[in-house]
Amino acid sequence: MDDLAADFPPFGLRICHEDMVLRLMRDTDLPEYLDLLSGPIFPDETVPWVFPWYRASVPQRRRNAMQAQWTFRSQIKPESWTLAFGVYVDDVLVGCQDLATQDFQRLRVVHSGSWLALNNQSKGWGKRMRKLILHLAFDHLHARRATSAAIIGNKPSLAVSLNAGYDLNGTTWTTWGDDIAELQHVAVTPDKFQRLNNVTVEGLTDDLRTMLGATSCGSDSEDES
Repeated sequence: MDDLAADFPPFGLRICHEDMVLRLMRDTDLPEYLDLLSGPIFPDETVPWVFPWYRASVPQRRRNAMQAQWTFRSQIKPESWTLAFGVYVDDVLVGCQDLATQDFQRLRVVHSGSWLALNNQSKGWGKRMRKLILHLAFDHLHARRATSAAIIGNKPSLAVSLNAGYDLNGTTWTTWGDDIAELQHVAVTPDKFQRLNNVTVEGLTDDLRTMLGATSCGSDSEDES
């Protein structure tokens, strides 16, 4: 473990499968991250599921993204946290995968969101990165349920969820930037999760468990599932 991860345990967390690694980004990773989100993510930028943050001008999008990363890190505490993973394939950043929760110690429910740069889509990476954070959530943090959502019509996003074993879980309307949108909710439990083989989780120390409100789950600082 390096000195920075010793002082801030989330920096030591890594989820690994073959050529893919999920890890929290440090400030030295931000230039690559900002360049990636400055490029295209959607083949058609008129569709209703374009992220509201993506509609900002590129300079504003970059500033907002830096502030968001710093906020995610600073607000990791047992009552509420978002782990914003960079997704690396062969040590190259290809997208981002988040895992978030409220009151995890009591509820054991997590929610996820993600994106891949346009030229990194249709390679099966979206399905793998979702499954990697579910391995962390179910097999190491012992969550009881994971949820996600996609705007109605966003078939690729929904396909990622269904491939991992999620079931449809109703729809709601929500604000989406300046518009409103209908969300298809999905949920999966550990027994329905379609796992990968040979997934390794590193750096889940007792200190990190305390930060995440997962102290009653035992310890597996490095494990394979």
